[in-house]
Amino acid sequence: MAVIVKKGNIPATPHTEFYAIPNVLALEEIHGSIGFNGPYTRKLHVRSYPTEQSKLPQAADFSLITKTIADIPLQPYHILTQKIPFEKDFVRSRKPLLVGSKTVLSVSKPKLNLKENEFFRNGERHELIYVQDGIGVLKTEYGELEIRKGLYLVIPKGTIYKIDLTSSEAFFLIVESQFPITFPPHYMNKDGQATLMAPIVETEIEIPKFVEPLDKQGEYVLYIKHNGGNVTAVTLSHHPFDISGWEGALYPFGFHIDNHHGISREIHTAPPMRQTFQSGDGNSCGFSVCSFKAQMEGWNPKDIPAPYAHSNVDSDEILFFASSTYTAREGVIGAGSVTFHPASLPHSPHGDAAAKSMKERAKVNNMLGIMVDTFFEDLLVTDIGYEYRDKEYALSWYKAANLLANK
Repeated sequence: MAVIVKKGNIPATPHTEFYAIPNVLALEEIHGSIGFNGPYTRKLHVRSYPTEQSKLPQAADFSLITKTIADIPLQPYHILTQKIPFEKDFVRSRKPLLVGSKTVLSVSKPKLNLKENEFFRNGERHELIYVQDGIGVLKTEYGELEIRKGLYLVIPKGTIYKIDLTSSEAFFLIVESQFPITFPPHYMNKDGQATLMAPIVETEIEIPKFVEPLDKQGEYVLYIKHNGGNVTAVTLSHHPFDISGWEGALYPFGFHIDNHHGISREIHTAPPMRQTFQSGDGNSCGFSVCSFKAQMEGWNPKDIPAPYAHSNVDSDEILFFASSTYTAREGVIGAGSVTFHPASLPHSPHGDAAAKSMKERAKVNNMLGIMVDTFFEDLLVTDIGYEYRDKEYALSWYKAANLLANK
């Protein structure tokens, strides 16, 4: 992220003497990525290092280990997340659906909050969270962000946070990556500023509102996800939100899907024109995230707005349908559906979607969805994803074609 932010009280020169409390030396911490070469932020703790544990670490009372289904035939998936119950808190209700060596896709449908003295840190992956439903506050050591439907939350690996709901329940899509998640580098100029042709504007990010440091002693439990979904409970002797100030380029932020400004052209626009985020280098690792939101369809007098059948042989494709208004899958998917099309198989619209879409030429469509395409990474369905699958999805194209033929 090219936008360097400064919040609170922190010395202008790094690694220098500073007192947030009179006669109490503030203690510096660097939150960095990619060794000492990537984006980082320096933080000032008012009196305690973040390493001060008051109890020996122990295994948490829950786990986020993913379990994949082995020895099953290759097939496309339609995962009915609508049927997953609302339960527990944001952390304990996580349900991994698809997993790869460097990427995990989950949903969380909480109806409770973590206890006042409980917090979470993903110690193995960066996170992108899409708010499908619910309102509340993302509370972090960097400050607070109001959350609402349609908001993306980008949370760097190692951030301490919690989500406090003010709604009775919520629905989150969570994409985890071993690599930092940023705006696509090809949208940025050599100085790190979004080009005038980009569909995103980096100044439309939502930065956490700074909160005065909590200089409290006590027992504060930090759940840390690590090593493939294991969770360890670490007990700190002080409140983790004890930051007098911070400055840097690595921090959680929000970006609303409404602020993705779609690019249209005379004929069908391929998904890269809808790209909002990227993880990895875009060639050999990581994934792209595209926002399928309302935009004008092609205006060529012979344009077919519906996507063509395609085999993107180096990408597994996941599409989360935030609404059911998607012509290419009409009558098949619903709001909250997740489709997964492995790179080994082609996929296409259903039935007469191509012919019907011709009526939408030069009109603004009404879709809303989030697409994740991996780069050279195979994903596997988990036991939870398999349990909530549409068992007949692989036959849905055949059934749609048959239905048309018999009309």
